[in-house]
Amino acid sequence: MFSNLYQLLRYRGLVQSLVARELKARYRGSVLGFLWSFINPLLLLGIYSFIFTTIMPNRVEGVQPYALFMLCGILPWTWFAASLTEASGSLIAGGNLIKKVLFPAEVLPIVSVLANMVHFALALPIVVIFLVLYQHPPDLAGLIWFPVAVIVQLIFTTGLALVLAAMTVHFRDIRDILANLLMLWFFATPIIYPWSQKEMEAYRRLFNLNPFTHLAVTYQEVLFFPGPVGHWRWLLALGVASVLVFLAGYWLFDRLRDSFAEVV
Repeated sequence: MFSNLYQLLRYRGLVQSLVARELKARYRGSVLGFLWSFINPLLLLGIYSFIFTTIMPNRVEGVQPYALFMLCGILPWTWFAASLTEASGSLIAGGNLIKKVLFPAEVLPIVSVLANMVHFALALPIVVIFLVLYQHPPDLAGLIWFPVAVIVQLIFTTGLALVLAAMTVHFRDIRDILANLLMLWFFATPIIYPWSQKEMEAYRRLFNLNPFTHLAVTYQEVLFFPGPVGHWRWLLALGVASVLVFLAGYWLFDRLRDSFAEVV
């Protein structure tokens, strides 16, 4: 397993090419192209602002403007959910590639994760601009934890993506189950409601078992809330767990590797 994992470094050029191809394919034929990476978060912010200021006004203290607070958690969640959804079908969609003897199949789910990470990165300037406009500039001291959160999420998401990609080849129902599971996971994560709410205290231990809770709260503390990042211990603990998830995911993927070409 570790020898195959080490071989991935040799394929970094291939990964970069496939990520670029994936990004170009997503906007092929569209007039605005990559501008949609900036327009989408703008539209999302506009929709949330309209809903939570006009239709269902939300006046929760400490998280105003509420739409901007939500966006700080929804963007990393979108990266996470889209990566898992696309990775689950990546081996099936790339069946003609993995039937080639020398092609590393694990590259396909990894490309799904990295391509969605690029979209996440492109949306960040929009968030930062509006944070400054609304006089919510990120705390410079807390920003050192932002790349840590991104790396932890990248490792954790890649580990799950490898598991889902390998299992979906043999159990196609996983893609349908995943869509419902991700919806449940989203509402079980403090993204549309603040972690600091008093109502959360009774369920805090339960929410601590949700790994994405610690990523969402860290992003919110880094980008939205002023002051130091108080969730850093949980983030580091999740970082250790993410490495274990990645190694377990790659081990499972490596064990099932030989069966992919026969099934897809």
